[in-house]
Amino acid sequence: MRTSFDGEWCATVTDDPLHITPRFTGHSVDVATYVDVKERERFLSNTFGSQDWLWDAPDVLRFDPDSQELVGAEFQMPYVSANAETLPHVPVMPELRPGGLRADEVRDFRHEMCTVLCRAPGDAVLACFRDLYVLDRPLDACVGIAPDVALLVQDGRIVGWSLTDPARYLTAAHTTPDSDSPSPATRRLLTECLDLVTAPLVDDVVDGEPAALTRLRAADETLRAQHEDRHRADTLRDLIFTYVEDYTT
Repeated sequence: MRTSFDGEWCATVTDDPLHITPRFTGHSVDVATYVDVKERERFLSNTFGSQDWLWDAPDVLRFDPDSQELVGAEFQMPYVSANAETLPHVPVMPELRPGGLRADEVRDFRHEMCTVLCRAPGDAVLACFRDLYVLDRPLDACVGIAPDVALLVQDGRIVGWSLTDPARYLTAAHTTPDSDSPSPATRRLLTECLDLVTAPLVDDVVDGEPAALTRLRAADETLRAQHEDRHRADTLRDLIFTYVEDYTT
């Protein structure tokens, strides 16, 4: 199957997905092996594809210049965008097909980040789409490029991506997630924190609604006090940190 990205840049689906554990920082989903900023800079300089620039945060997909195979990706969460939409359900997905990508040509391109976040019950799946129009028609394919990470295809174009079991992959930037399963408390707090940073609740937080601020303070206090799953709890605190600092102090 041949797929296209923004700028009519094309790649072919292969039989070789990446065997890299994804990292869900709360702000992005990263499929990469670098462990700090310097390693990331070297990774970008030694690969080609889509990348972020100053004041610009598209989705990042990087390819090896020799094999032209996909070697890493970073997907931005829609709620970091001012025009984000959030829906309380995930549309019907095609059957997952594990696979990698091979670039048709060695050149850079820019791939716009998604603006629509769809959340399955309990946030068991997060599916992100280019825009609301994508949801008017069924998807054609779901390509699993890494464990629990898939690219979503419609009419031969990449129109979104998904992450299954996001609580499992919560971690700080450049850090591999804990191997243990997330606690039930972490799963509940992930849903609460996602509620707090997405509409409609985030609008109440920004407007200073007392009930919303009470929920924000309670989530922060609970995360501070949580002893189990400490690394994941810290990641969730980072997700709501700006709102706590700006609206509860």
